[in-house]
Amino acid sequence: MESTAPRLSNPWVVLATLLVIYIFNFADRYLLTGLIGPIKAEFDIGDNLIGLLMGPAFVVLYVLMGVPFARLADRGSRIRIIAAGCVLWSLATAATGLATGPVSLGLARVGVGVGEAAFVAPAYSLLTDYFKPERRGLAFAILGLATYIGQIAGQAGGPALAAEHGWRMTFLLVGLPGVALGALALLLVKEPPRTMAADGTPMAAIPLGRLVGLLLRSPGYVMMALGFGLGTLSGVTFGYWGPELFARSFALDPVTIKTAFALNFGLAGLCGMLAFGALSDRLSRRGRVWPVRLSGLALLSATALVLVAVWAPSFESAMLVAIPCGLLGGGWSVGLYAGLQHMLPASYRASATALFIAFITLLGYFVGPWATGALSQALGDNAQSLKLAMTAVVPAGFIAALFALLAAGRVEDDRLRLAEAG
Repeated sequence: MESTAPRLSNPWVVLATLLVIYIFNFADRYLLTGLIGPIKAEFDIGDNLIGLLMGPAFVVLYVLMGVPFARLADRGSRIRIIAAGCVLWSLATAATGLATGPVSLGLARVGVGVGEAAFVAPAYSLLTDYFKPERRGLAFAILGLATYIGQIAGQAGGPALAAEHGWRMTFLLVGLPGVALGALALLLVKEPPRTMAADGTPMAAIPLGRLVGLLLRSPGYVMMALGFGLGTLSGVTFGYWGPELFARSFALDPVTIKTAFALNFGLAGLCGMLAFGALSDRLSRRGRVWPVRLSGLALLSATALVLVAVWAPSFESAMLVAIPCGLLGGGWSVGLYAGLQHMLPASYRASATALFIAFITLLGYFVGPWATGALSQALGDNAQSLKLAMTAVVPAGFIAALFALLAAGRVEDDRLRLAEAG
């Protein structure tokens, strides 16, 4: 008798498709950071406004829309939501190149944030259904490579394209291919069947208010969110402002410096992400808490090395620090994501992940870039002021490491309690 079960996509095809989409997600996000100089010059704006464009303008609707998208993903087609978001953020990136002033530039960034809100929670939920627990660390690590490939594309490729075609055309060239990519995803990825209740009907969604209360009473979830949020604040501050700091500090060609920054830190981070994924899967056989512990230790070490890079006396010495810094900082998120997905029941995994991402995005992408830019401008809007501002913000990574280590001890207890409550 022929099976009536829906035919699923190959898991590695699903992963590859999501990886390419996520690369464009981060390339569009980092493109602005690679083109700070020409944008500031054209619109006559300072670090404070640039920080607002990198942080709040992008983040506010990213956070507000992330949870509704995830609620839809828990009940409907995750790949359709991802594809629609890809088209939207790609069009908004292209629209950035048509900006006529700071207001239209900000509105375009808002559009990027709305579109990108549709990706992360549905994507991790989808991969969790396609990959067994002992393979998820590697799958999440491969997806996480987009962070560094996208960073390289935005911070190195962006200035190189702008040098030839201007910054406006660069946004158009990077943004428009994502429209076709969103349509292609619908052809390549099939939606897995939903978990059913005992009577064979789809499981009912937990009311949002009840879900929030349930998660807030879960110490492991709360400590993971605090650790991930503060770690993101520290890392994003360096990732967004680091190229500009080195360009101001070492009196070299900005395109050369930003390309070298993206390649050195990005490639090291990419290798670190893969290594952490493989190590996370190996450690998870000893217990699901070990990947989370690994994240805490990596955060502790990486934060110290980032501060060394910020105060490096020369660009060459900063690039030497990039290798161990990238290797340690590249993969710390893998362990926390693996612990989180292991802890959350399938019935509300995307929604709980979206709430998690909303918090870490507000803390990491809203507060980090904006606070650094505002503090830098208050202190003089120059190389030294930016260095001092980053020194004030980056150490949040030390507190993040502590929360991650504390969260590791709660993973299994919270998993059982959340499953019973869900």
